[in-house]
Amino acid sequence: MNIIDPHLHLFNLELGDYHWLQPTNSPHWPDKGIINKSFTEADLQLAKGLNLAGFVHIEAGFNNQQPELELAMLAEQCTLPFKSIAFADITGKNFADKINTLQQYSAFIGVRHILDEQAIAILSQPRVLQNLKHLEKQQLIFELQCDCSDNAVIELLVSHLQQVPNLALIIEHCGMSHSNTVSKNLRYGLTALASFEHCFIKCSGWEMRDRSWQFDQALLCISQIIDIFAEARVMLASNFPLSLFSSEYQQLWQNLRNAPHFSEQTVMALCYQNANRIYQLNLS
Repeated sequence: MNIIDPHLHLFNLELGDYHWLQPTNSPHWPDKGIINKSFTEADLQLAKGLNLAGFVHIEAGFNNQQPELELAMLAEQCTLPFKSIAFADITGKNFADKINTLQQYSAFIGVRHILDEQAIAILSQPRVLQNLKHLEKQQLIFELQCDCSDNAVIELLVSHLQQVPNLALIIEHCGMSHSNTVSKNLRYGLTALASFEHCFIKCSGWEMRDRSWQFDQALLCISQIIDIFAEARVMLASNFPLSLFSSEYQQLWQNLRNAPHFSEQTVMALCYQNANRIYQLNLS
């Protein structure tokens, strides 16, 4: 079974900043020590019968002043096919220049600016729509990390997306609700975003909300999200190394392969085909 993991992070603590990984800095997770170390491709170990064909690297706070340095590190160290989502300040006045610098790296496919609790404050900044239009023009992706069960955030996002209808928007971690279920408010938010044909979603991040989450919860969540977005716009992702808070890297993929809930065709779409197409890895 071939896998493209569309959401993982590799750390190089010798070269990068990773301010958020320091024990005294937020988030104040008591188990943060599990991930406060360097991780490379060699740590992406899979059991027999599973093959990691490629991945999408999501920015990890390597250097938010010079995000191109993270891309340079990845280009030097990685051997598998991959694409990279870099950090970029979506409110910045020099956004287009930053994008131009990042575009010098062939793996670069889009940007993330974590919104989280500051979503409304960030999205209300006057330059945001201009910068989203630049991403749309350059045919780049914007990765969305915020609570999609917050109706006020969704209204603001929809207002922006109506003016950038061709922008590829990828929702992270099932919409970042505070629960591992699709609540009424989350369903409302995801349905509103799914009305835009270039909006996609990654199912991942359960360990961020519940360290002892069960795979049956994930199966129900995935099924509900497929009902909203349709199979072709949904991807399964690990969120490695944060996934180590709950299980080994290979466990998610093994569980899905062995689950009777989905057909082989659906499993291949969730684990390989959709990520291959959406992130333009263009693997066979």
